[in-house]
Amino acid sequence: MNTMTADSKSARPTSGKFWTWLMIIATAGLSFAVIVELINIFFYDPYGDKYFLFRTAGMLEGTSIATLTWLMFGTLFIALMMGLPLAFVTGGLGVVFIYLIGDQAMLNIIPSRIFPMMTNSDLAAIPLFIFMASMLERAGLIEEMFDVVYKWMGGLHGGLAAATILASTILAAMVGVIGAAVVTMGIIALPAMLKRNYNHEIALGSIMAGGTLGILIPPSILAILYAVVAQQSVGELYLGSIVPGLMLSGMYMAYVLLRSWRDPSLGPAIPVEERIGMVEKLLLLRQLIAPLFLVFIVLGLLFGGIATPVEAAGIGSFGAIVVAIMHNRCTLRGIKDASVSTLKASAMVLWIIFGASIFVGFYILQGGQEFITESILGTGLSPYGILFLMMILLVVLGMFLDWVGILLLAVPIFVPIIKSLTFDGLFGLPPVPGDKVALWFGVLYLVNMQMSFISPPFGYALFYLRGVCPPEISMATIFRSSLIFLALQTLGLLLCVLIPGIVTYLPSLVYG
Repeated sequence: MNTMTADSKSARPTSGKFWTWLMIIATAGLSFAVIVELINIFFYDPYGDKYFLFRTAGMLEGTSIATLTWLMFGTLFIALMMGLPLAFVTGGLGVVFIYLIGDQAMLNIIPSRIFPMMTNSDLAAIPLFIFMASMLERAGLIEEMFDVVYKWMGGLHGGLAAATILASTILAAMVGVIGAAVVTMGIIALPAMLKRNYNHEIALGSIMAGGTLGILIPPSILAILYAVVAQQSVGELYLGSIVPGLMLSGMYMAYVLLRSWRDPSLGPAIPVEERIGMVEKLLLLRQLIAPLFLVFIVLGLLFGGIATPVEAAGIGSFGAIVVAIMHNRCTLRGIKDASVSTLKASAMVLWIIFGASIFVGFYILQGGQEFITESILGTGLSPYGILFLMMILLVVLGMFLDWVGILLLAVPIFVPIIKSLTFDGLFGLPPVPGDKVALWFGVLYLVNMQMSFISPPFGYALFYLRGVCPPEISMATIFRSSLIFLALQTLGLLLCVLIPGIVTYLPSLVYG
C-alpha cells in the first residue's frame, strides 16, 4: 500500500499553485503585449520610428541562432510544464517568434508551411486506419481474439502473459494506436492474470510491452508520419519494421515463458479442467479468420505496390465494417462512435502537425538546421556516437512529449544529419547501405519511441495502465514491471544497430 508523507502531500499543491500563477502572469503579460501592438498597428506607422510604449514586431531581429535556440525551446519546455496542449503551444509559439523576429509581412510564411501538409495525400491514411481500428474494437473482435489465444496458450506456465503479448502483436496489426492497445489489453487480460495469481510485474509488464508494439508493427500511424516528414516510402518503412517488431514480440514471450518455467508460481497455468482439446482449439480459430484476412489483404496490397497507403487504408476501413457485420456486431451507434473517436484523434494529430511544422520550419529557416548540425558534428563523435546521442535525446524527449510531437520536432532536424553520415558497421559486422540510412534510422526511431512509452517516470503507457489497474497495485509496481521489458527493448534496439539487415533485408528484397 502506498503511503505519502506530509511533506509530499504539501509539495503537490505548492507545485500546482506555482504553475497556475506562472500561467496567469504569462497570460496577463502576453495580453498586455498584444494590446500595445494592436495600438501600434492601428494608430502608428508600423515601419516608422514612432510607437506606443514599445514595439514587439522585430524585437528579436538580429538575435543569434544560439540565443534563439534557447529562447524557442526553453519557452516550449516551460509552456508544456504548465500543462498547455502541445497542439496549440508549438503553433502559437511559432507565430509569436515569427512576429518577434520579423513583422506582419513575415507571417506569410505560415500558410507556406501548412499548405504542403494539407496537400500530402499520405496523411489521409491516418484517419482511415484509425477508423479501421475503432470499428474492430467496437465490434468486440479484440475480446474474441484474446479469448482464442488465451485458450490456446493458457495451459503453459506463463501462458496467459505470453497470450497477452501474442494478442497484442495481432492487435498491433489491426490497430496501430498505442493507447487503445494498452488500455484494451489492461481491461481484458489483467483481470484474467490477477485471478490466476500471476506475478504483478510479469502481468503488468507484458501488457505494457505488448501494447507498445503498435508503434512498430504495420499499420503504424507513427510510421506513416515519419515517412511523410522524412520523405520515405511508407511501404518500405512498414516492411523494415516487420522483423524488428516480431523479434521484440518473440523476446518478450521468451522471457515470460522462460521465467515462469523456472518458477511456476510466477505464472501458474490454468487448471486442467478448464483446458480444451485440439479439436476445440482449431474450431476457435474460425473467429480470427475474418479480421486476420482483412489485415493480410490491407498489408498485402500495400507491400505489393498494388495500392497506395490511402487506398489500402480505405479498403481496411470498409473491410472493418464488413467484418463487424459478419460477426453480427455492426450497429449504427457503433459506426457513429467509431467516426467520432476517429475525428477526435485525427484532429489532435493534424493540429500537432500544423503547429510543429510552423515552429520547426521557422527555426530551420533561421539557420537552426545548420546550427544543430555543426553543434552535433562539432562534438567529434563518430557516426555511431552521434546516433547514440540522438537515441538518448529521443528517450529524454519521450518523457515529456507525445510521439507526434517528438517526431515533428526532432526528426526534421535529425534526418539530414543522419543522411550525411556513413555507417561502416561495428565489430566487423555489415555496414548500413547508403540509400537505406534514412529507412534504418526510421525503424530505430520507432523502437526508441516504444522505449519512451514505458520509460519511468513519465512514459505514457505507465499511466494508460494505471487508469485500468485495481487500486491495490501501486505506481511503483508499475514502474518496476516496466524495467525488464525496457531492457529487452534496449537489447532489440542494439541488435538493429549492430545488424542493420534486420531492418533493411525485407525492403531490399521487395523493392531492390
